[in-house]
Amino acid sequence: MSFPLNVYLLAALGACVTVLAALPLWRKWCVRTGLVDDPGQRKIHDHPIPLAGGLAVMTGLLVPALLACLILWWQKAGGNAGAAPVVSGSPQDVGRLGLLDPNSAFLLQYGLGRRAMELAGIFLGAFGILLVGVLDDKHELRPRTKFAGQFLIAWLVAASGVRVTLFVPSLIFSYAITILWILTVINAFNFLDNMNGLCAGLGAIGSLHFAFIAAADDQYLVALIAFLTFGALLGFLPYNFPRARAFLGDAGSHLVGYLLAVLAILPHFYTVRHPRRWAVVIPLLILAVPLLDMVWVVVLRWRIGQPFYQGDTNHISHRLVRRGLSRWQAVVVIWVAAEALALLAYLC
Repeated sequence: MSFPLNVYLLAALGACVTVLAALPLWRKWCVRTGLVDDPGQRKIHDHPIPLAGGLAVMTGLLVPALLACLILWWQKAGGNAGAAPVVSGSPQDVGRLGLLDPNSAFLLQYGLGRRAMELAGIFLGAFGILLVGVLDDKHELRPRTKFAGQFLIAWLVAASGVRVTLFVPSLIFSYAITILWILTVINAFNFLDNMNGLCAGLGAIGSLHFAFIAAADDQYLVALIAFLTFGALLGFLPYNFPRARAFLGDAGSHLVGYLLAVLAILPHFYTVRHPRRWAVVIPLLILAVPLLDMVWVVVLRWRIGQPFYQGDTNHISHRLVRRGLSRWQAVVVIWVAAEALALLAYLC
């Protein structure tokens, strides 16, 4: 029983439209509450920019997800009210209102029922990491305070059942590698959020490829989360690239990194349908650009005796600009490189 493509497209479109509609409202709220990025050192904008991206992306994930749950409930209630008895657990049992075809609705209800704990952990973690980012945007949290928040959220996700295994039958190892992975990817995207469109664009590219891989193996819940993420980031990009009317801020870059970290854990890259020999390399290729950029700047900062969390202009994007590219050209070059590396993942 395969999952229909139109539901995936609807998820991406719904998230995109939601963000496009929500961003003007969040921009006004950010200006009113002072959640803005003021001009300053290493910044090129000359007026405050609302840090509305993370709030809008979260809205783009949440609203379509809640609407889908409401449709499922409505469809099931409509199908059961006064309907003739049907076989329990069959696709026909989910209702006949026609908002979703019975097979799709049945698969969604079945998946939501089996994965409720993991899904709750994922969405609670998303809210948590967004809150950490908002507090950092507003109050400039100390590095250890921010790291403690990131660690707690990564532990929550691992405890909910979303964990890396790497074929090692050890719960302690699984927790440790999961927490390390989530912390690494969150900070990789946070470090890379240094030019308009860069972080959101790389997040959109990564989430789209995770969506394709999951959908090809009928891992429909994973694919839906990935398509929601892609649609939300796609809806944000017109407000952020090439000229910025809103920034992701730490709230947004933390959320993007968190979502991509989780999307790299959720799919089964080695399946009966696709027994990929180098399955473990796939998420590394899809996220190669932010990971390599973080490794580069951390090693460089360590060599010169600078704290690894202290920002500078030694990222890939800055180096491309120093070689003569404009900022938007540097971002596009990095997008293309990320896309090329992600395509290599299909050869694994």
